[in-house]
Amino acid sequence: MDNGDWGHRMTTPVTLNVGGHLYTTSLSTLQRYPDSMLGAMFRGDFPTTRDSQGNYFIDRDGTLFRYILNFLRTSELTLPLDFTETDLLRKEADFYQIEPLIQCLNDPKPLYPPDIFEQVVELSSTRKLSKYSNPVAVIITQLTITTKVHALLEGISNNFTKWNKHMMDTRDCQVSFTFGPCDYHQEVSLRVHLMDYIMKQGFTIRNTRVHHMSERANENTVEHHWTFCRPAHKVED
Repeated sequence: MDNGDWGHRMTTPVTLNVGGHLYTTSLSTLQRYPDSMLGAMFRGDFPTTRDSQGNYFIDRDGTLFRYILNFLRTSELTLPLDFTETDLLRKEADFYQIEPLIQCLNDPKPLYPPDIFEQVVELSSTRKLSKYSNPVAVIITQLTITTKVHALLEGISNNFTKWNKHMMDTRDCQVSFTFGPCDYHQEVSLRVHLMDYIMKQGFTIRNTRVHHMSERANENTVEHHWTFCRPAHKVED
């Protein structure tokens, strides 16, 4: 094979079916790290499998392969700020035996430069529900905002006076509201306004979670949590 044919082969598009997700790239990208599994696979060192369309098939996590392929293209690991599957990605990198990627995942770079830190706001909704009413009745709801960003708490106190009659508690890092069975829908309205207010202050949602539990024979408790984050500059003493 002369150099022209070899160069053409290395740049010819190759389509992979990884766990049902199709990716198209070049042979040179897949062989960027010759000692990796992909390097050996496309060097012909072991048999390959094709799907019904003739694409190379790999039975691995197709969503995470996006980050594997981008690393092969750039030799840089770039993940979203809200990425939560590092352990799974590490397992994928180990499967493909891409040593530079494994090193990046084992020694990750900080999310922000040294003069930047992350401010956090926690918003939680705790709702107690009657088990035996039909439709389900809300017995009581508590909405709590927790943060060390005091300016945000002050802003909430000043801008949400409509709900002052529901204010249950104010502390250094917390403001809580409570709603009775007749006005639980107001908690939903307040929550929507609070989330909008928090995001307008430059925060973005990092994650959400829901927890269900039974405390009493006639009650269920449902907890919703939202975590908001934003970068901020450190202030020198």
